[in-house]
Amino acid sequence: MNTESKPMYEWNSIPWRKLEKMVFKLQKRIYQASERGNVKVVRRLQKLLINSWSARVIAVRKVTQDNQGKKTAGIDGRKSLNPKQRMALVNTLKLGNKSKPTRRIWIPKPNKAEKRPLGIPTITERAKQTLVKMALEPEWEAKFEENSYGFRPGRSCHDAITAIHKSLCQKSKYILDADITKCFDKIDHNKLLGKLNTYPKIRRQIKAWLRSGVIDNGELFPTQEGTPQGGTISPLLANVALHGMENFIKKEFPRIQGRREGERWERPTPNLIRYADDFVILHKDIKVIKECKNLIEIWLKDIGLELKSEKTRISNSLYEYNGNVGFDFLGFHIQHYTVGKYKSGFDSKKRPLGFKLKITPSKSSIKTHLKNIGEVIDKHKASTSEKLINTLNPIIKGWANYYKGVISSEIFKLLDHQTYQKIRRWANRRHPKKGKKWIKSKYWKSIENQNWVFAETKEGQVTYTLKKHSDVKIIRHIKVKGKKSPYDGDFAYWSKRLRNYPLTSKRISTLLKKQKGKCNLCNLTFTSQDIMEIDHIKPKSQGGKENYTNLQLLHKYCHDIKSQQDFKNWWEQKYS
Repeated sequence: MNTESKPMYEWNSIPWRKLEKMVFKLQKRIYQASERGNVKVVRRLQKLLINSWSARVIAVRKVTQDNQGKKTAGIDGRKSLNPKQRMALVNTLKLGNKSKPTRRIWIPKPNKAEKRPLGIPTITERAKQTLVKMALEPEWEAKFEENSYGFRPGRSCHDAITAIHKSLCQKSKYILDADITKCFDKIDHNKLLGKLNTYPKIRRQIKAWLRSGVIDNGELFPTQEGTPQGGTISPLLANVALHGMENFIKKEFPRIQGRREGERWERPTPNLIRYADDFVILHKDIKVIKECKNLIEIWLKDIGLELKSEKTRISNSLYEYNGNVGFDFLGFHIQHYTVGKYKSGFDSKKRPLGFKLKITPSKSSIKTHLKNIGEVIDKHKASTSEKLINTLNPIIKGWANYYKGVISSEIFKLLDHQTYQKIRRWANRRHPKKGKKWIKSKYWKSIENQNWVFAETKEGQVTYTLKKHSDVKIIRHIKVKGKKSPYDGDFAYWSKRLRNYPLTSKRISTLLKKQKGKCNLCNLTFTSQDIMEIDHIKPKSQGGKENYTNLQLLHKYCHDIKSQQDFKNWWEQKYS
């Protein structure tokens, strides 16, 4: 059918449920064929998906509607496409062997003076990258190693931290805490394309993206190495480049068992846990850790990468080694502490006999969070308490949810106290001529069984309250099973995991449970990659209430359709 002369659908009438099902079925078949090692079937299904109108329209929707960077323009200045322009892009979306350069912008690194380069492709190139990612990701999800967690669907940094806990919970070990220097900027193009080992059409297009160059301040710079950060396919390419590191270490250090002088002897395989370009290697023998470091440097050199010396260190989880005890990883501090009956007892090597593993928020993360809260309060010197509360609540709740899976109770209480001190100074500054009792009665209320709750009141009724870190309950995170992937089709498992994900809000989690993990409009199961929005069944403008009986969870695009229909019904009722 010639879609250019006669469009199959208007953008606002596209049956997303039908298209999502068609694309996922293809992705599931690609995943299963890749698991079996049937390359011929994988390539045939990938070609089918790339040429599919359904996949193209979903790729355009993700780039122009769903993604947070949808209003970020590339070198052509195009952004915020209307429905007609989106449909035109779908009809002209084809892979080739050319690509426009990316637009380089610089963003500051957290807690550092240096900046990180981002390469922003044009909307057309982003749509192509999303389309190629939809075809390649299921193939590689079946291949990726068990302990690779960064930038993968259904996996998170909390899974990596839980994997570390599992490795260290019974024994103290040495740790190689490593970081790769400019991972995205230094990857060898030929080695990456060789690892991808895909069919010519996708290979030519990826090669064009890698070598398209960047425009910085109006000047074109060639890109002979690396993948541009900012493209939708870049994280997948980085994971492909680093794939094989864990299996390489396991092959070099297989598990060995035996007997020595009548006693059982064992050398276990080192544990390598990777999140994107950050990784740790855990083992009880310092010699093995040092050998692993040398082998990893050789392995990385083959793909054009190297370890960052200032961020790579060796430590022990229990006692001091080279001035280091424990380590920080993904914002968490991981360390063994002496406890119990044998707290002061040591063995022949002066190592403590009784110890316990504790994972807590890192000091740098706590410091950054407090600084962020302080900056927000300082910016709202002249604002109302309502505006201050609405600005602080997402920051406090998001940070607490991130760390609610580890030992954080005491730190949450400390942060609540520090936040109170900052807000108390804010209130005293606003009312320099008022007494402490007057200020306390104006801003701090007793609500149910809690005293000193910072709140906004109107006509004697509490309308807004400041969230506390300690209000968030500590819930242990359950690590993803083995090599499971959302493309395996186990909807019950992935729906439950999404509901229990640490960063899922209580309201969304409750609605997911109520709706059995499905969207109420299209009846499709939510995935970790979906953007979900809370909808009022009866709009608030028509008297709808803010309770669970009047709330439902919808996909973002389903919510858009529902909102259009609500407006249409309101218009007809008012002017009919």
